[in-house]
Amino acid sequence: MAAFASPRVGIAIHRHGGRPVLASAALLLAGGYLVIGLAPSLPVFLAGWLLLGLGMGCGLYDPAFATLGRLYSAEARPAITTLTLWGGFASTVCWPLSAFLVEQVGWRGACLAYAGLHLAVTLPLVLGLIQQAPATAPGADGARGRNEPLTPRERRAFLLMTGVLVLGGAVMALVSVHLIALLQARGVALAAVSYGALIEPAQVGARVVEMANEGRHHPLWTLTVAMVLVALGLAILAAGIPAVAVALMLYGAGNGIYSIAGGTVPLALFGPERYPILVGRLARPGA
Repeated sequence: MAAFASPRVGIAIHRHGGRPVLASAALLLAGGYLVIGLAPSLPVFLAGWLLLGLGMGCGLYDPAFATLGRLYSAEARPAITTLTLWGGFASTVCWPLSAFLVEQVGWRGACLAYAGLHLAVTLPLVLGLIQQAPATAPGADGARGRNEPLTPRERRAFLLMTGVLVLGGAVMALVSVHLIALLQARGVALAAVSYGALIEPAQVGARVVEMANEGRHHPLWTLTVAMVLVALGLAILAAGIPAVAVALMLYGAGNGIYSIAGGTVPLALFGPERYPILVGRLARPGA
């Protein structure tokens, strides 16, 4: 559902700004959690997940990046970097919180609690802090992002960029899901699997370094460094070199700045006018 919604989300942000879209995301996510938490049957449970999918398509990194691009135009890069820096703490907070809620009130109660958080915290923050961008009329000059097609050269660049970002994202997602199994396959004792906790600090540290550079290099260099760091980390793990901590820190650092590159490379290559539209298209295969 997130993939289905992404291109339309990009168009909506281009036309109306991100504030109404992100507010809709908070409502959809709250509704999804509410339906799941109260689901009396499997079909209703699955309907709740459909709502969550739509909410994620309207409210995760890609719509947030498009919103920042719409608000700050070519100057959005520092804001995107800052967003990913703070977003890196999401799992640090939510994994323990989820475990605590499930233990205290069960999984249904945890879903209801998250529904309440989206309504009581996320929605007011979106409405209160995000500026309302001026609407773009379909025939206005600012609407060229939707109405003007990519040139053949731009289309080739967009397809290449999409391939690189989607493949890179797929590799990192698979590694993250199967990390414990990968470590055990390399002979790492189960007690040492806690090395995986090094990934998140490495992500945050790499994002801090990227922020400190203050945009002095092109985002393509950020993407290149991210891929090199991830490749080095995985190569060390695959080779069985006894440096698991180093491998995971390299992987985490690359993963951390990869998310920044995913938001800043399209902005740098194609400009701010078409940025929300292209981010929406880019999110579809990556969802």
